[in-house]
Amino acid sequence: MPVDAAQRYRCATPVRFDGGMGSEPITVSIRREVDPDRIAEATVWVQTGVNLANRYPGFLGSGWVRAGEDSDVWHMLYRFADESSLEAWERSPERTWWLEMGKGFVRAERARRRTGIEGWFDDPATGSVPAVTDDTGSTPVALPPAPPRWKQAVSIWLGFFPVNLAFALLMAFVPGWEAVPLALRVLITTLVLTPIMTYWVLPWVTRMLRGWLVPAA
Repeated sequence: MPVDAAQRYRCATPVRFDGGMGSEPITVSIRREVDPDRIAEATVWVQTGVNLANRYPGFLGSGWVRAGEDSDVWHMLYRFADESSLEAWERSPERTWWLEMGKGFVRAERARRRTGIEGWFDDPATGSVPAVTDDTGSTPVALPPAPPRWKQAVSIWLGFFPVNLAFALLMAFVPGWEAVPLALRVLITTLVLTPIMTYWVLPWVTRMLRGWLVPAA
């Protein structure tokens, strides 16, 4: 069932970013099946989890969306600055207690972690999920869309070109480098530059270009 615009993430607090150059934010995507007769309880449960996670260092934001108005499938997303901060939350007694709370109405779940290139252009927001009642005045607000593909391509190029150029100039001083077969030179170049781009350059570039990639509303 397609997601209606009014079913999108509910946001109440500003987007926050963290981590210096060299950190690798981790986005965790979870699909949960919720008892349709206990939606109000599940909604409060989700907000409780957000409040608990928000106390942990490295928490960058979270959000959730239902697959449809009558769907019992919920997609949840949260993000931490790095592996260690995520593990601190996932191993915490608070999270264990929170998961136990939801066992009566969360019937199944499937989680997926995203790092590196999949998470470069993520823009997580801290979601506020108030209880659903007849007098609730909450208004769902859509998150900013992902940057257009051409902006993503420009961002990658802006990181790749200077790094590749610097490596080529540096290797020109290595005796015998030009005599190395082309295929082997390309292999060495990609082996060296791929982790540099993934773990340092592109996360830094996307942070520097955040205002252009995701303009303020």
